[in-house]
Amino acid sequence: MIQRLLLHIILLLGVITSFGQTRDTLFAQANMAYQNGKFEQAIHSYQDILKSGYHSADLYYNIGNAYFKLNNLAPSIYNYEKALLLNPDHNDALNNLMFAKRSTIDVIEPLPKTLFQRINQAVIYPISYNTWAWIAVFFAISSSALFILYYFSLYSQRKKLFFILSFTGLGLFLLTLGLGIMAKHHFVNDRPAIVFAKQISVNNEPMTDATENFVLHEGTKVQVKEDNNDWYRIEIADGKTGWLQKDKIRLLK
Repeated sequence: MIQRLLLHIILLLGVITSFGQTRDTLFAQANMAYQNGKFEQAIHSYQDILKSGYHSADLYYNIGNAYFKLNNLAPSIYNYEKALLLNPDHNDALNNLMFAKRSTIDVIEPLPKTLFQRINQAVIYPISYNTWAWIAVFFAISSSALFILYYFSLYSQRKKLFFILSFTGLGLFLLTLGLGIMAKHHFVNDRPAIVFAKQISVNNEPMTDATENFVLHEGTKVQVKEDNNDWYRIEIADGKTGWLQKDKIRLLK
């Protein structure tokens, strides 16, 4: 029994090692193809790595660079955005994304953000809702422990201190719990996408013969707000909304 278990473990480690070696080989092949100007071949190798289940900011960054070299604007922006979703501090991806966006046709002036929105973007949303949940659990346990110390303490000064700290912990628990709920709501409802069509009409209804609200071009980032069969209702940075066909854009998440 033990021998069979050890055999299975050895085989599993062999498979994992083999996958790692295959991935490293594909990376080397893709990088070599890129350096030799064979950008389509590089993209093919990079995408084979994605198909194996491996994802990283650097991988998407490399794919974005290869597409940009081929003047494929939408896929390059899409992959830079994917890199930044995995690593918001990837400066190379951020710089190349800004450079690629200069080639887009649509010039959209974003709506000014309120102070509350800026705080959310800078402080709350960068932390995952799972992390907020663990922070809330920490404060809940701390508050409970401090309340127990308050209850059993024999000295009035200590009882007062433990009581204050316990209710402070309770307040922090409720605060972080609320922030976690906000972060999860944002994560669920945040559905960014990139326009892949060269040009697409955004209509006031989910129908091909509906009135056109405005036109978008490849590389523009939108937010998906609603689904309706083969259509998405989208919103752009200046607050305008409308419907476009699903196959004209690609979701980032």
